[in-house]
Amino acid sequence: MAAEARRMKIDTAWAQRGWALAAGLAAGLAHPPFGVLVGLLGYALMLRMVEAPAARPLRQAFFRGWLAGLGYFAVSVWWVVEPFMVDAKTQGWMAPFGLTFLAGGLALFWGAAALAYRALKPRGFGRVLVFAGCLAGAEWLRGHVLTGFPWDLPGESWRAGSAPSQLASVVGVYGLSWITLALASAPALLFDVRPRRDRAVALAAALAALAGLYGFGAARLTGARPVAASAPHVRVVQADIDQKDKWRPENLNQIFATYLELSRRPSSGVSAATRPDIVVWPEGALPAVIDDLLAPELPYAPALSAALAPGQTLLMGANRAETGPLGQPRYFNSLIAFHREAAGLRVSGVYDKHRLVPFGEFMPLADFATKVGFRSLVHMPEDFTAGPPPRPLVAAGMPPVQPLICYEALFPGLAREGDGRADVRAAWILNVSNDAWFGATSGPLQHLNLASYRAIEEGLPIVRATPTGVSAVIDAYGRVLPGARLGLGEFGVIDARLPPALAPTPYVRWNDSAFALMMLVSLGALFTDRVRRA
Repeated sequence: MAAEARRMKIDTAWAQRGWALAAGLAAGLAHPPFGVLVGLLGYALMLRMVEAPAARPLRQAFFRGWLAGLGYFAVSVWWVVEPFMVDAKTQGWMAPFGLTFLAGGLALFWGAAALAYRALKPRGFGRVLVFAGCLAGAEWLRGHVLTGFPWDLPGESWRAGSAPSQLASVVGVYGLSWITLALASAPALLFDVRPRRDRAVALAAALAALAGLYGFGAARLTGARPVAASAPHVRVVQADIDQKDKWRPENLNQIFATYLELSRRPSSGVSAATRPDIVVWPEGALPAVIDDLLAPELPYAPALSAALAPGQTLLMGANRAETGPLGQPRYFNSLIAFHREAAGLRVSGVYDKHRLVPFGEFMPLADFATKVGFRSLVHMPEDFTAGPPPRPLVAAGMPPVQPLICYEALFPGLAREGDGRADVRAAWILNVSNDAWFGATSGPLQHLNLASYRAIEEGLPIVRATPTGVSAVIDAYGRVLPGARLGLGEFGVIDARLPPALAPTPYVRWNDSAFALMMLVSLGALFTDRVRRA
């Protein structure tokens, strides 16, 4: 009989772990491009599993939270195996380790959140606010610890440009994450041993808050302004060059010629009567260091100058080099502004990427990593060097722009911080990215959604340029303009007028103050619960 009881406990424990893993998988599938919003109920299931009886409550709470996080990040970052397969012969062996360590490491934040929640022992209906505070706080830490990796925050489950996403203009994506977690975990209250009326009231309050989330967004979207016919004409070039082919030396001339042909192609669509004012090439467009490529004795600089008309500006994602203070070469992942003048091509501005990708662009603990055979994935002799903190780029022939290179577009507030370092506000955001690293996975589609949230938060349009998709022109509400998108594997250009900027949003003015207040609400719910039980 005792053995049977022990076996039932084990079965129950393993079932709860399985449900915890399923909860994370469901929550991960709520994010675009999957968009299974019912998966948000996974947070309610996670709450139930963290609260479930256990022989060692704190240890089991951590493990179940970690399992939920493992499922969530397995869905969210499975594309991380793809970059290792670009050079599969030398780096393919690292792919399973990359996914295991990334998903398992990020899941530690969820495990810590579950541990904190179980240690606090909240009771009553207010505990969903405590749970939201614990997990949202852990997600804030994930976005900041060790340079941060805020990929697929819970608040970004809503498709950018949708009604619920608009609240990010007020509370930012961390605040929207707290709200999303509180609403999504509220159905767990239905299983409380409490009067049916009390449970119904609690659920009705959550539904009213959800309706308010949609109502606010719908109202904000009704005030959208049309794109002016006099706005700058922007062309985004997407050459659809696979990452596996890009760095073969014999392909350089063909790649360069492809970008030139697309840049001078006749305009189409709404801007058919004009030539582009601004032409955008994606991150690291050419497989060479730009300083070497444009050397006077080579034909590339004259050809580039001939491809542009006087007055046009080319914004090119490029790798550049300079000599460091000790005479060593330093490499930068940069955006370079070329302005075509009557006398020829002139560099009118340079932005060097500030937030580098760990393991992708630089190797943490580089000396140790080199000894065991790891190195960063960049096709450079050395790791990239980080540039100075962002600030708007003011260059000839275009409105001031805040460049965000690749995954810099994941970080809430980075563009706003750039404005604070200058005496001018950016009129738009430019996100050049080499999403070819992700291959034909969900990664590029996720990246589009995440970057679009920066438009909502800042009240600024975004132009995205990638070599293989997804490139797009996005308005200040996070919506892709009609006809201004090139999907995965598409070849061509986007011709569009630059959407208007909005006045600085509440998020720009207040930063994460609203999120801090929400965390205080979680503490208040815990304090109120303790007072009632005293």
